[in-house]
Amino acid sequence: MASQQQLSVIKGAKVLMVGAGGIGCELLKTLALSGFQDIHIIDMDTIEVSNLNRQFLFRKSHVGLSKAKVARDAVLRFRPQVSITSYHANVKNQEFNVDFLKQFSVVLNGLDNLDARRHVNRLCLAADVPLVESGTTGFLGQVTVHVKGKTECYECQPKPAPKTYPVCTITSTPSKFVHCIVWAKDLLFTKLFGDKNQENDLNVRSSDPASSSDHAEDIFQLNKDETIEHYGRRVFDHVFGYNIEVALSNEDTWKNRNKPRPIYSRDILPEEPTKQNGNTDKNCATDDQSLISAMTSLGIKNPQEIWSLMENSRIFIEAIKLFFTKREKDVGNLAFDKDDQLAVEFVTAAANIRAESFGIPMHSLFESKGIAGNIVHAVATTNAIIAGLIVIEAIKVLQNDANNYRMTYCLEHPSRKMLLMPVEPFEPNKSCYVCSETPLSLEINTHHAKLRDFVEKIVKAKLGMNFPLIMHGAALLYEVGDDLDEDMVANYTANLEKVLSELPSPVVSGTILSVEDLQQELSCSINIKHRDEFDEEKEPDGMVLSGWQQTPLEKDDCNKTLGNGESTSKTLPSAPDADKYDDSDMVASGRKRKLDEAVNISGEANSSKKPEVLDDDDDDLVMLDDGDNGDPAINKKKRLQ
Repeated sequence: MASQQQLSVIKGAKVLMVGAGGIGCELLKTLALSGFQDIHIIDMDTIEVSNLNRQFLFRKSHVGLSKAKVARDAVLRFRPQVSITSYHANVKNQEFNVDFLKQFSVVLNGLDNLDARRHVNRLCLAADVPLVESGTTGFLGQVTVHVKGKTECYECQPKPAPKTYPVCTITSTPSKFVHCIVWAKDLLFTKLFGDKNQENDLNVRSSDPASSSDHAEDIFQLNKDETIEHYGRRVFDHVFGYNIEVALSNEDTWKNRNKPRPIYSRDILPEEPTKQNGNTDKNCATDDQSLISAMTSLGIKNPQEIWSLMENSRIFIEAIKLFFTKREKDVGNLAFDKDDQLAVEFVTAAANIRAESFGIPMHSLFESKGIAGNIVHAVATTNAIIAGLIVIEAIKVLQNDANNYRMTYCLEHPSRKMLLMPVEPFEPNKSCYVCSETPLSLEINTHHAKLRDFVEKIVKAKLGMNFPLIMHGAALLYEVGDDLDEDMVANYTANLEKVLSELPSPVVSGTILSVEDLQQELSCSINIKHRDEFDEEKEPDGMVLSGWQQTPLEKDDCNKTLGNGESTSKTLPSAPDADKYDDSDMVASGRKRKLDEAVNISGEANSSKKPEVLDDDDDDLVMLDDGDNGDPAINKKKRLQ
């Protein structure tokens, strides 16, 4: 039972929730049942079918509606006396600024991406409002408390960067099933059913002018008077046969690799169209085009079975037929959606055929959907536990009970006979550029790099600023805002295309730039160091920022990269929320944080590793590591006293 003091602070608190997903649904319910009277909730997402297994406030009839609004309405049905205000909007919108946050007693995060988390962290620091962060992945979960000046902020520790893969690995030398999924989803699916004019690294024609006419034109163009069956086989033979033979012609590539096997439709499927054993009438009858299914047409039922090469080939051809006959209006505008049954079937079949060619084990539709959709299958019970812990920490924050703040980690297996591991919060990191304003250092070729490169690759992509203002001394080089007049906009636009050393106030080695985000009320200084050359493989941006940590790419011999879900028209890694799933063990690479003696409640060092785990489609988790080689004193950090 809560004490009178706790009840008093609960009833008087004004709480902001950010996120109404897996954790958010549980959290809103728990807040309402705990006696909180004034709750505001922000979420830009709408409800999807895949949410329904764990986001219990939603029903099938709610698919497509605002998560924040539906969650509000659901809770008000059993707690009508509570004031709940919902915002179907992006928390990064300008209306949710520092002044907006100042009205709240505490902010509770249940977000699904690093960029938004960083943004909320900075707003909370500027508004001096405590933040309680959270995340879950399967049976693992965490709750952390961030109070300005007392504990570390969310960005005091580097976060794992999203996993990206060199384009040449995806297109030429895949070694993991996830490589095949990225190829099928982001290259082949996009080329067949998306924008055909989009730049794409898929080989669509022969590079040999003397080759047959079948490969002289864009192979993905459906010809007049051509049957869909013939078109599907032609695409099949090109991507799984001809392209593999072209790849095999480069003998140096395969000196230290297993050679792939070309696969042609004539070797797998009969010449005449395959007779269907399934129910084509069901595909004709459905009004929901996302439910049209090649599996249904072919009588294949179990999504957890691994299909044979023939079954994958039949699904591949049948999916193309259904897209061009039942969903012809969508072709040319489609993007992969994990809730689109036919899209998932096509990607699974294409990835499996490619995997078979390269000697990689095939996967079931269920497994493939998880990889393609970046799904780490969530556990509703974990979300409920974490939501309860969030409320416990929020009450401590409201009581200003700093001595009892805890970062709590929910474990899958008991450690020291505990499934919940409480840890005292760390003190602020003095080298954190966000909460300690430590200067950063940037190595860049000031004679070649333009201001636009600096803004896009550093200020926005790595520092996460949305409305940057860049100054060199008293000279304003760049600014973003709605209140700028036309002459100022034209001037700043012109500056973007200028080389750094040729700006009105030249940026050269030794220059100190001041960069500020007016919305986040965040500022930092960047020391510029000129450097003539960069390693194209290891430093593809052509600049290196010190004080900002990034996980390195897989080792390879090329510098273009793809994330699981990134457009192939880009050569840079995707935003931090792009890739959340590793097909082998779901453990992300990146730096681990250490637990010191304060964690060892039993008085014994525990050398077992708890991995860093990336977030699922709702929530984020970064687990701790309690010591290096059994020594908990290594990398010891100061804790809040």
